[in-house]
Amino acid sequence: GILGRSSTGLSQETQKTIHEIAIAAGALSERKHGALIVLQRKDNLDEQIQTGVRMNAAVTEELLLQIFYPKTPLHDGAAIVADNRIVASACVLPLSPSSEVLNRMRDRQMGLRHRAGIGITEVSDAVAVIVSEQTGQIAVTHSGRMLHRLDVERLEGILSSFLCADSDKVNTSKLFMR
Repeated sequence: GILGRSSTGLSQETQKTIHEIAIAAGALSERKHGALIVLQRKDNLDEQIQTGVRMNAAVTEELLLQIFYPKTPLHDGAAIVADNRIVASACVLPLSPSSEVLNRMRDRQMGLRHRAGIGITEVSDAVAVIVSEQTGQIAVTHSGRMLHRLDVERLEGILSSFLCADSDKVNTSKLFMR
């Protein structure tokens, strides 16, 4: 393989980023602290980044827990991760206009955070990690679709699949099968 890459096609830095996000999502889930973390892939998210507070910080569990601590200035909105850095937080995302999404949300106690997590993946190739403050459930969205009720290990595996160097060749649709 390419120097510095594992058999998954991920650099050590990207593996660490995914691990920190997964561990943070698990901790946020246990505390029922809502979160929305968007991972930029090929499509540029500058428009959304401009709506938030610039950070350019290392991705760590501790920083993500602090960002999404309830009633703090940065907890509303999304944290956007690009090139293994938290580039901004408190970002505004487009809401999914899909009536199908809205109908499903009524069934599953999903709110604006879930709608935004789906919305950003309808207008870009980004992947979003959502933690519900109502249920503590962890979900991932991509291409307007959602996988929910994830544990930390499964989240880490799914994010690795989406972010691997050959992700265009990976059949990610099988991840969304029931």
